[in-house]
Amino acid sequence: MMIVFAVNTRSFLTVDNLVAVIAQNAALFIVAIAFAILLMAGYVDLSVGSTMALAGVAAGLAFNSVGVVPGIMAALIVGLAVGVFNGLLIGRFGMSALIVTLGVLAAARGIAMTLAPDSIYGFPDAVRVLGAGSFLGVPYIVWIAVAVAAAGLFVMGITPIGRHVLAIGVNPRAAFLVGIPVKRVVFALYAVVGLAAGLSGLVMVARLDSAPSGTLGLGFEVTVLTAVLLGGVPFTGGRGSLWKVLLGVWFIAIIKNGLTLMNVGPEVANVVSGCVLILAAGLETLQHVLRRRL
Repeated sequence: MMIVFAVNTRSFLTVDNLVAVIAQNAALFIVAIAFAILLMAGYVDLSVGSTMALAGVAAGLAFNSVGVVPGIMAALIVGLAVGVFNGLLIGRFGMSALIVTLGVLAAARGIAMTLAPDSIYGFPDAVRVLGAGSFLGVPYIVWIAVAVAAAGLFVMGITPIGRHVLAIGVNPRAAFLVGIPVKRVVFALYAVVGLAAGLSGLVMVARLDSAPSGTLGLGFEVTVLTAVLLGGVPFTGGRGSLWKVLLGVWFIAIIKNGLTLMNVGPEVANVVSGCVLILAAGLETLQHVLRRRL
């Protein structure tokens, strides 16, 4: 894909453009890391887009009323609170992950639109610096995405938590019998996903320099799920690699950027992403069939 776009557009294969691709998709990178770990455990969260919107609105209101630092804290606290709520109902009380997170998807969006029927803007200059500023020539939000990715890779690759997550995804009953605190781990994973969604909402508000409650994070859960599935994490959990997930996110980001540079509309990019996801699922099925025959 990168070779095709490099041949067809002069500006694609430049450092500035590739850094801009990461900056434009920093929120996706942040949420995809936490979402992938949750999916490896066999659970899903469809409320991340609405959580982003609610956290972004909370940040925007705080920015304009009490200051920048309280606004940042508001976004993180709101995201964490939604994640804790999901974790309690799903991890502690055993409710359906699909039903709970679908309900939270609708409720969080509704609360966000109630708090801010119109887009919030007019933030302090420090917010614009966070969204558009840079350090050593790299945007701040890219540094944030890199830090989150590094933390996720460390946790899954070095600590016992990574093995516990995969064990729960393979067989939660067996994981419990060998001493893994399944309910506690699932609760913590949902809390982390909520925190990541809150951070992503903050990043998006800083980039846009506004907090549109109706459109912020709209459909984001589908994009995240697509990236994670493209990265090889099965919907049933039990296996996966965060390195491959990062490649899945990069693939979607490259498609959108390359087609935009070629003056192709976003609708076509969505069609291409959907077709690629179906192709990836077909290739995985074919791989399983070949393994059985061999």
